[in-house]
Amino acid sequence: MNQTIPPQRFYPYLTWQDVDQMADKDQVVIVQPVGSIEQHGPHLPLVVDTALGMAVIGRALEQLDPSVPVYCLPPLCYGKSNEHWGFPGTVTLSASTLMAVLTDVADSIYQAGFRKLVLLNSHGGQPQVIEIVARDVHQRQPDFWVFPQFLWRVPHGVGELLSPREREEGIHAGDAETSLMLAILPDQVYMDRAVTEYPPALKPGGLLSLEGSLPFSWITRDISQSGVVGDATVATVEKGQQILAEVAAGWVTVLEEIYRFTPPRRWED
Repeated sequence: MNQTIPPQRFYPYLTWQDVDQMADKDQVVIVQPVGSIEQHGPHLPLVVDTALGMAVIGRALEQLDPSVPVYCLPPLCYGKSNEHWGFPGTVTLSASTLMAVLTDVADSIYQAGFRKLVLLNSHGGQPQVIEIVARDVHQRQPDFWVFPQFLWRVPHGVGELLSPREREEGIHAGDAETSLMLAILPDQVYMDRAVTEYPPALKPGGLLSLEGSLPFSWITRDISQSGVVGDATVATVEKGQQILAEVAAGWVTVLEEIYRFTPPRRWED
């Protein structure tokens, strides 16, 4: 049941006595992976975001120093994926449902005595939801520190493996995701169906963009016929292995920092 997670770091394999008697629980880090079940073009399965998150955190936990106490919960496979609703197969939660589920998980972790929770999100359509949950949970429990993290935002050198256009516009089912899937689930990748499709160009020199500081609302059908936003045809297993190593190493660094995290001082009047 632990899949990619080292068994000694898989939270459900603990007994209640293990949790009850665990030393320094306020410093122990609990990770909740949050993925999605959504379309990823004609060449990739629906499970991409969940699979990538689990592969990366599993590799990171294998490499993490055993003295750093981190335990991983089972993944939440469903997320807020309604931007892909125009494609058959996508299963989506509403933002309110996802927030309620994550809040209940956080409350349970707090009641067990833990004080550090990482929400490891691997789906690009829900960072804002994860951040709202983290802030609201901390507001209710000021001694509970929740870290809303996105899989790809840790330090890594993946961009050097991609073309300039792919770095800028390849936001879904393109080179990086396809390469990584070739490395972890090659039997579920159909490269004979891979396509290249970038979104229609916006106004030259304009300020608005799909993502970034000045975005606009869009769903995938607005910008892609295939469901791909990027170039999947150039993906390779070798590139995927490099991406996995890079991102997992970044997560090792981040988990170590979260473990050593000291809350900021409260300045009193």
